Amino acid sequence: MSENSAQSIDPGSVQLWAYDATDHDSIGTRSIGFWLYMMSDAMIFAALFAAHGTYLHNYAGGPTAQDVIHFTGAAWETLFLFASVLAYGFGMVALKRGSCTSVVKWLFVSFLLGIGFLLLEYQEFAGLAEIGAVPQRSGFLSDYWGIVLTHGLHVFFGLLWMLVMIIQVMSEGFSRNVVGRLLTLKQFWHFQAVIWVCVFTFVYLMGGL
Repeated sequence: MSENSAQSIDPGSVQLWAYDATDHDSIGTRSIGFWLYMMSDAMIFAALFAAHGTYLHNYAGGPTAQDVIHFTGAAWETLFLFASVLAYGFGMVALKRGSCTSVVKWLFVSFLLGIGFLLLEYQEFAGLAEIGAVPQRSGFLSDYWGIVLTHGLHVFFGLLWMLVMIIQVMSEGFSRNVVGRLLTLKQFWHFQAVIWVCVFTFVYLMGGL
């Protein structure tokens, strides 16, 4: 598919962005709605972080935070997730240039890096299960599994969404719906990086000290 034939935006017929203060474009309106959803999602994570403060030292004679938290592994997970967000950002630059091929390329790179993040997380929790550090062992472990895997589940669904967008860009080009979904996914993907900063700081960095 050539870049010229794949582009389906007609600037004269489809308005994707508003360039004056008195107008409202469809993508801007959609983005506001998704921000409202993410604020509700932020409340879920806020509750999980509040529980983390309560159960941080509730070990019930089981493994402690120092036993289960490995900073090096978490640092690699951080590197993969942030690199995925950066690759998605390059895809948005390609979107501004109107290059379907580059958008697909960078989304695929972002997808692979996100898969790497999940594989590292799977390896971490498989190791915990092997030593008996499972959620039912203590309040701390219930909270630890809950908060990290809730974020991981968000990343998993974000990757499914990204895979769908790769297919849609290849098949539909830059239609108004496709561009809107790409920008909405950008919000979601950056939001996961922000949440991970909190997870890394409060769960891994401070919890492992």
